[in-house]
Amino acid sequence: MRVVVDMCLPPGLVPGLVEAGNEAVHWSQVGDPKALDVSIAQWAKDNGYIILTHDLDFGDLLFASNDHSPSVIIVREKDTATEHILDPVIRVLTQFEQELRSGALIAMTNSMARVRRLPLR
Repeated sequence: MRVVVDMCLPPGLVPGLVEAGNEAVHWSQVGDPKALDVSIAQWAKDNGYIILTHDLDFGDLLFASNDHSPSVIIVREKDTATEHILDPVIRVLTQFEQELRSGALIAMTNSMARVRRLPLR
């Protein structure tokens, strides 16, 4: 899977995601760190990436766009340190690979994930 890690999550997630077999970049490596969420979403859509974020605004963007992409995973944990969320994120990427490939919004914690298929209506 191709994953872009949003600015609100640590760059330290990238090596772990790559080690798990994903193609991953931190937004700071490919775009303006001050970019608006809509710009990040457009880049992810244009380049075939899933957005990994802690920012709830991406759900609103997906709802407003009524589009099938990009897929977004929202981490709903207070502690977003790499050592705390990496393994659960990898589990979600693996478990919901098909949904993410076809378009999904996933809200996750370390112990659960809720999947909504895109477009959101």
